[in-house]
Amino acid sequence: MNIKNGQWINEPARWRLDDDALLVTTDKSTDFWRETHYGFVRHSGHLFGFRVSGDFTLQLCIEGEFAELYDQAGLMIEQGPQQWCKAGIEFTDNHFMLSSVLTNGKSDWATGLFQGNPEKFWMRATLEGEVLRLQYSADSVTWPLLRLCPFPKAENRFVGAMCCTPEREGLAVRFSEFQLGRPAGKALHDLS
Repeated sequence: MNIKNGQWINEPARWRLDDDALLVTTDKSTDFWRETHYGFVRHSGHLFGFRVSGDFTLQLCIEGEFAELYDQAGLMIEQGPQQWCKAGIEFTDNHFMLSSVLTNGKSDWATGLFQGNPEKFWMRATLEGEVLRLQYSADSVTWPLLRLCPFPKAENRFVGAMCCTPEREGLAVRFSEFQLGRPAGKALHDLS
């Protein structure tokens, strides 16, 4: 995988590639969400990634300074505006939360307190046999489970780095250490 071959869904006004890193500054009022609780549909968040077919593991490092309500960055798997999953750090209720949203027609939202440094963390997604496993890491060594869920079969998917600022603009995020390949093949409780 060559980061220079990445493409955008909702390209932001300000971004650049710096060696093997992607630097992004979010546009105003960007988000990915469908209907649940709020009643609106938004598919305006920034997603930089790659088309894949079949199963995969995606891993990357995220650095950002989350400060405003719903500031978020992480990774996303998208197979159309009604079927996708995003996961990462999201600033909500004055806390840095591990957040994941699974959307199949409508969005859900699952959160938990992040105990590490929210300014630098890692995310991993493994899709194998219609099962999506999301993991996070505070040190790039230990990878606890964030979410395990069914994920619909598709001919191809778009996977990569995601960031949004529903309430503002100007969140600067650095994505690096992109790895995309065959599923890691690790046991469910293997945290390496």
